[in-house]
Amino acid sequence: MSRRDSPQTQLRLQTPPSPAPRGCCPGFSNVKNTASTSAVSVSQQNITEQHSIRLETKVADLEKEVERQKELRMMYRKRMERTQDYLRYCLQIAQENGILDLIVHYKGELAGQTASPSPLSVHTPNHYNRSPQTQITTPSSTPHHPSHPVLAAVTHQAEINGWYIDPTEILLEAKIGEGSTAEIYRGTWRGLDVAVKCISAEFFGTNANGVAFFAQEIETLSRQRHRFVLQLIGACLEPPHHAWVVTEYMRTTLKEWLHGPGKRRKERIVELAPLKERVSKALEIAQAMRYLHEQKPKVIHRDLKPGNIFLDDAMHVRVADFGHARFLDDEEMALTGETGTYVYMAPEVIRCEPYNEKCDVYSFGVILNELLTGKYPYIETDYGPTKIAMEVVEGKLRPELPEDKDGELAELIELICVCWDGNPAVRPSFATITNTLKT
Repeated sequence: MSRRDSPQTQLRLQTPPSPAPRGCCPGFSNVKNTASTSAVSVSQQNITEQHSIRLETKVADLEKEVERQKELRMMYRKRMERTQDYLRYCLQIAQENGILDLIVHYKGELAGQTASPSPLSVHTPNHYNRSPQTQITTPSSTPHHPSHPVLAAVTHQAEINGWYIDPTEILLEAKIGEGSTAEIYRGTWRGLDVAVKCISAEFFGTNANGVAFFAQEIETLSRQRHRFVLQLIGACLEPPHHAWVVTEYMRTTLKEWLHGPGKRRKERIVELAPLKERVSKALEIAQAMRYLHEQKPKVIHRDLKPGNIFLDDAMHVRVADFGHARFLDDEEMALTGETGTYVYMAPEVIRCEPYNEKCDVYSFGVILNELLTGKYPYIETDYGPTKIAMEVVEGKLRPELPEDKDGELAELIELICVCWDGNPAVRPSFATITNTLKT
């Protein structure tokens, strides 16, 4: 090499060498950075997945809410339609029977009375506030006979036939039942134990047809004379504060006998009675319904269910609660909207279509199945009443049938299926049902 190197050579010689990597593992930093990046990526992925799950849950909840709103909308639309149908029906009946003229005349009389109180408001609210073991009192010892035109005929029949009851004759005792429009008390009338159904004053205040409904229930009950139909003792015909239906006293219902007291539940709390006893109850119900359907005009119950069927001390049935009943001539069809209880209601009634006495046969089919299985209808599902109604209308849903491993129930199961057939014309009469259950 020459002593005199070129400038480029000198420059290379003067440049210091690059420092060696610190530490014993030169590649560790790179590995650490890669692992950190991977951890961040996994964390972000988990957050994204959790966010996605939350969104899916919210979407599912919103879809359920949309379905619920659809069901409610359908239910409200049907209610509006049935209300319109019922109002048209009431107007038609009122015109045919001259009730409109009576109402107009009655209002004219009221307008001319400047000092006299209304016959529907002579009682103060204190007369309605009752306590057990309290004697009912009125301003006068003589009965106040209502002058409402709809009640006039019923009141006249009650007085002639001796079943008009003055409220002062009744001693109300413990409350034994309660519904949406009435409370039921155990009471005493002339030393006899009776059940007193007290229609609430609010019912008449909020329902323009309340007096008509009350009169219809009284009239229906007053016509019945059958061993398995609840016997009317009498009635207090002074709405709104003394609209009372007085009947023979029954200690229990078919629902309580079959399922025990309380609300619907899947597990049994009382022992299931022998099959023969349960079928015997079904036969008595069928005999009572045959009696009602074969009257002239026939009586359609429209709300037949275990809660409306009572049992006497000898455990024989009494079909009761004629608040929804309707009279029909032969071949006549009714159109009064949705009436009854969804679980036991026939599809044509839910759809607000014309129906006849076969709607009671459908209800009986559900009751017969309930007696055989010992289970509440549709208790195996989580459906609410509206969902049940929609599925029944579509023909997709009926209560779960009883197990029949040995074929003992084959004929009864066949009877159940034909009773709750979607086509009313296929359903048998109660005469046929009675003969079938007797064999």
